Amino acid sequence: MSSTVPIRDPKTDHLLSPENSALIIIDYQPVQVSSIKSMDQALLVEQIVRLAKTAKVYNIPVVLSTVNVKTGRNQDTIAPLKEILADEPSYDRTSINAWEDKEFYEAVKATGRKKLIMAALWTEACLTFPALDALKEGFEVYPVVDAVGGTSSEAHNVALRRMEQAGSQLISVNQLLCELQRDWNREETVPGFFQVLFKDGKIH
Repeated sequence: MSSTVPIRDPKTDHLLSPENSALIIIDYQPVQVSSIKSMDQALLVEQIVRLAKTAKVYNIPVVLSTVNVKTGRNQDTIAPLKEILADEPSYDRTSINAWEDKEFYEAVKATGRKKLIMAALWTEACLTFPALDALKEGFEVYPVVDAVGGTSSEAHNVALRRMEQAGSQLISVNQLLCELQRDWNREETVPGFFQVLFKDGKIH
């Protein structure tokens, strides 16, 4: 017989839950991905796809944004990620800081969630700037450290330090996955949990 305590209110839980969080994904476009030097680019793509799949497994609202697609200066979201998020609207901007784009900002507010799981390229710009602005407005911000990247290891690491010092809570894809699942008794999401966690029989 299970000794698990009753499930806490998922909307007010201090930990991340499917009911209190939203996923923000910014600028996973070919030019940005190809400029990443802080981690292997193929691994980066794999990780952001896993992050998007996690949101789908737990029915977490997603706000997807690109930069400079409508101006013709940039290409749209990379295909492997776009495939997972095919049913999500994409908010294109000209601002480096997505928080300064009206449509993006309103979409984030419309989720009604105060815990923002954030991933963006680059760490030092398009992740840091909206993260700092969101913190100022009272949101909780969770940068996903192994699904983001910078133009150098130094730029990436310093940006993470800056966000952490401002109050962000750093998280990894696997930690997020476990935090959302929390209990094996939540059987509906167990198959999806394992699908995201394992690759070729081994943990990612």
